[in-house]
Amino acid sequence: MDAHLRFGFLIHDVSRMRRIVVDRALKPLGITRSQWWVLAFLSRRDGMTQTALAADLDLTKVAIGGLVDRMEAAGFVERRADERDARARRIFLTRAGQKLVTTIRESVDAVETDIMTVVSEEELDAAGIVLLKVKTRLIELIGSDAEGAGDIEI
Repeated sequence: MDAHLRFGFLIHDVSRMRRIVVDRALKPLGITRSQWWVLAFLSRRDGMTQTALAADLDLTKVAIGGLVDRMEAAGFVERRADERDARARRIFLTRAGQKLVTTIRESVDAVETDIMTVVSEEELDAAGIVLLKVKTRLIELIGSDAEGAGDIEI
């Protein structure tokens, strides 16, 4: 198999299998993958607009609206009016949401530690360098005005 093709398949497979293992670890918390992704994004950039969050998660505005509705009803997030744009709503973590993020991080850290027992620090550093180079190139190829690019961070 061509090395480039193999690399793409491995990236996809590792990502998919990691999601399965993390989903299992988080199942006792009673949250879905979509919910923990929302929490993860808000923990890094609390107060995002619903539109920006939808773009970053590659979801429609309707889909993110329903997701945020359910999370707001559960007490994990709250919507607030944007002070500069009356049409926009910003989404913030509540205290309960912040506590849940901490619990999620602890669970995910334990999973990551278990996964990485077969990888040396040197191998992990080398893989990180390669993936960062690939990500940087993909950002260049996508371009800042591409549909679905969202706010991609390095």
